[in-house]
Amino acid sequence: MKKRILAICLVLAMSLTVLSGCGSKTDAPAADTNSDAAADASTGTDDSTGEYEVTWTASCANTAEHPAVQGVMKFAELVEEKSGGRMHIDVFHSAQLASDRDCIEGMQMNTIQTGIMVSSALASFTNTFLVFDLPFLFENSEQGQKMCDSDVGKEILGTLDDIGIKGLGFMEYGMRNITNSKRPINGPEDLKGIKIRTMENPIHMAAFSVMGADPTPMAFGELFTALQQGAIDAQENPLSVITSSKFNEVQKYISITEHVYSAAPLMVSKAAYDALPDDLKAIVDEAGTEACNWEREYLAEQEKSWLADLEAAGNEINYPEKAAFVEATQSVYDQYVGDGADQVSAELLDKVYEVIGRK
Repeated sequence: MKKRILAICLVLAMSLTVLSGCGSKTDAPAADTNSDAAADASTGTDDSTGEYEVTWTASCANTAEHPAVQGVMKFAELVEEKSGGRMHIDVFHSAQLASDRDCIEGMQMNTIQTGIMVSSALASFTNTFLVFDLPFLFENSEQGQKMCDSDVGKEILGTLDDIGIKGLGFMEYGMRNITNSKRPINGPEDLKGIKIRTMENPIHMAAFSVMGADPTPMAFGELFTALQQGAIDAQENPLSVITSSKFNEVQKYISITEHVYSAAPLMVSKAAYDALPDDLKAIVDEAGTEACNWEREYLAEQEKSWLADLEAAGNEINYPEKAAFVEATQSVYDQYVGDGADQVSAELLDKVYEVIGRK
């Protein structure tokens, strides 16, 4: 705890130097770092050459093995390479510095300069991201990617500007699936009486409620122990999270429901970005695009082997038909599509339908 508090204090100090433009560049590697590395990080202008020397801090909630965290490490690597060492990013994983919400607020205040998280975490800051939470909107990751790369996706990403954050592009966690310790989930009826951990997200909770489950919000850091001790029967996450967090070790059944597509925007503090000279802004933009594409390809490759590995480890995997789930969750659309502050705009949903070829 003392180590984490020290790291956060150091990050705050670093960010003040970002705003004032004073300091020097660290030689630490851009990949996996820990809280001790923050002590060497600083930003500013090299008076001897006139070149801008910048060090940013990146915060990620997932483990170092998670593809999205690997994507942020790739982003850091590309930024340093393309800038010729003029710019460096220290990457902190496993929520060493901040939870998802604290990371968003840190980027708003420029105490954290860059980060990544599932789109659901952004919905309380800009409700355009709520569209990703509608159950069974996307049939697969390809449809989700198509939407993210469209003008509609850029429109959604652009709303981050209003909260002091710049979106560089979309990585992804993948399609969300259900694991549990009770039985295979072949239809909504199999969820009845199942106590399932969800994010504190009203649309997710409503979807599982109408399918008969008992949705229970819980901090992600508490989830493994709760599953292990049987306090919770089930959880829902993409395979990237299930495997990197080792939930399969305490959950026998994995049902490939693919009920939600988890996009993961790669973001930077707008204040930190605006403080960069134009050439470094261009490098950050280019590196962000390349890193997002790299992460998607990396995730796709990993998913091919994860299912085989899970079966070999003794997990029981099933692939339910989705029609009954889609029918069971239609009332969620009636409740959460509209003009309210906590609803998905009907106009936005129509645009998404048009992009992915649904009516």
